[in-house]
Amino acid sequence: MTESVILVDEPAEGVRRITLNRPEKRNALNHALRGQLLAALEEGDMDDAVHVMIVRGAGTCFSAGYDLGGGNEGQELPFYTAAGVGQWPRHVTSGWMGIWDMAKPVIAQVHGYCLAGGSELATGCDLVYVAEDARIGYPAVRFGVADMHFHPCTLGMRTAMEMMLTGDSITGVEAAEGGWANKAFPADQLDDRVVDVAVRIAMIPSQLVQLNKRVVHRQMEVMGIRTGIRIGTELCALGTLQPAMDDFIAAVQRDGLTGALQQRDSAFGDYRTTGDS
Repeated sequence: MTESVILVDEPAEGVRRITLNRPEKRNALNHALRGQLLAALEEGDMDDAVHVMIVRGAGTCFSAGYDLGGGNEGQELPFYTAAGVGQWPRHVTSGWMGIWDMAKPVIAQVHGYCLAGGSELATGCDLVYVAEDARIGYPAVRFGVADMHFHPCTLGMRTAMEMMLTGDSITGVEAAEGGWANKAFPADQLDDRVVDVAVRIAMIPSQLVQLNKRVVHRQMEVMGIRTGIRIGTELCALGTLQPAMDDFIAAVQRDGLTGALQQRDSAFGDYRTTGDS
């Protein structure tokens, strides 16, 4: 059996909280963590006692992204996705968008780094509350193409374009001002403020909350967000076939993952090299 990499608690009546628990890896999203998280969310979605769920990260950050440092060795994909070119972006996007399709609302509580796959997970949640000093970004665009193209729909064209063309991050304050997050709070208040929001949601009859969650998502889908994200997975697949990706893989083989990430980011002067992206 795979060791548990999540923690589950109930900080208030009707509220279930799931904590990503790989702090030593900055909660890098390996197959086990993704699978256990989605299974816990599905379990909560089927539990009549649960009205709303929170996802947060243990340690210094929410999640630094997908685990590129060998953390998936010996693990299978946590759920089936049709094989072929583009399997990976279709796989992870299907998982995160599956949170939209759950009946009950899911809140992302973001502190520290929220990068690449971590930002995809948070985006798939229904509400996002962030620490003011959180860093949200997608540095992987410096060697490839993003898996889940949420930036234009949540941040607008100009901010999205800048993030996608530079790989630079934005702060929690900027994320809230731009519309990716609902609100930004001081980091030491984030836990309590998110529980406060969850409690307010839990006070409303669950069957109404479920319908009203769908109201918002169906409007976004009519405007094309799901189609746009799915089209983006095909562009990501094309990205894996570009010379820049070959160069990055060669750098990993030659210098190791940390060395390749240092080479990727050194000219920009940002991001700690964690083995995640």
